[in-house]
Amino acid sequence: METALTKLTGVRYPIVQTGMGWVAGARLVSASADAGALGILASATMTVEELRAAVREVKRRTDRPFGVNLRADAGDARERVRIIVDEGVRVASFALAPSRDLIAELKDAGVVVVPSIGARRHAEKVAAWGADAVIVQGGEGGGHTGEVATTVLLPQVVDAVDIPVIAAGGFHDGRGLVAALSYGAAGIAMGTRFLLTSDSTVPDAVKARYLAATVKDVTVTTAVDGLPHRMLRTEMVAALERAGRVRALAQAVRRAAGFRRISGLSWSRMIRDGLAMKHGKDLSWSQVLLAANTPMLLKASMVEGRTDLGVMASGQVAGLIEDLPSCEELVLRVISEAEHVLRTLPTPG
Repeated sequence: METALTKLTGVRYPIVQTGMGWVAGARLVSASADAGALGILASATMTVEELRAAVREVKRRTDRPFGVNLRADAGDARERVRIIVDEGVRVASFALAPSRDLIAELKDAGVVVVPSIGARRHAEKVAAWGADAVIVQGGEGGGHTGEVATTVLLPQVVDAVDIPVIAAGGFHDGRGLVAALSYGAAGIAMGTRFLLTSDSTVPDAVKARYLAATVKDVTVTTAVDGLPHRMLRTEMVAALERAGRVRALAQAVRRAAGFRRISGLSWSRMIRDGLAMKHGKDLSWSQVLLAANTPMLLKASMVEGRTDLGVMASGQVAGLIEDLPSCEELVLRVISEAEHVLRTLPTPG
């Protein structure tokens, strides 16, 4: 199934496994790549040294193309870009729009640049700066998300830019792939669906929580860090939403103290990170503290299995997923379903 995405990146199928923090490590990325999809390594939750080691581990596990997801606003972004270039990584993706200079540096080294965006104007901006493709996530997607549904946002972006557009938010099967292609996309990106595979390192108890969720159990809340965040509704999320500002601040301080011990971060560093997120936004002090250690809240669930202490980012499709295939089984299933749908579409007359 050849599209502009497969031609651009060298993968076999027009499917992307997104760079999920604490989830998209070397094992999942290499399994996705071997299955013919574009696996994206999540680097925001790694140190520079851990990133280089993870890239090399993926390369030991597979000879297929893969990518690395970066935070464009990270203080060491250029150092991470240098690792991507030095190690011959095929694709660099970004959760925030990279600068024109960063795009140019990567492209000069032959790296394919694919930012993730949530609005048409953002797609137009990065396309004008030289991005090779964009991942456009609609409101159905997990993690920080917008209000516009994929079915509305996707055609807007496809019509606005002349680079390949990859659709994200609400995809989990072959029918979705065909629908995205019909809108003009060059492929689909999936996060929650790849999280819920046997190749994912997420603890079994956490996966069971996702599999048990219905569509109504996936919510969007601003209680965690002041920004719209799609996740499973858990006891912790419900408690944050019920708490008043004073109580929420006390809870945040208590949790921040615990995560400070785990992470080794100083109070000043955590506050500084939180204030950087607060800039230009109406966040309470409790949200500032939580914003500073949101990665640790994710780690508590995704690595340590503590669903009582952590948050569980999730797309709405969690309510439709019922099994844990391998990445190979998942990708082949999606392609087989897509081909079946295309064969059985009614013809005019």
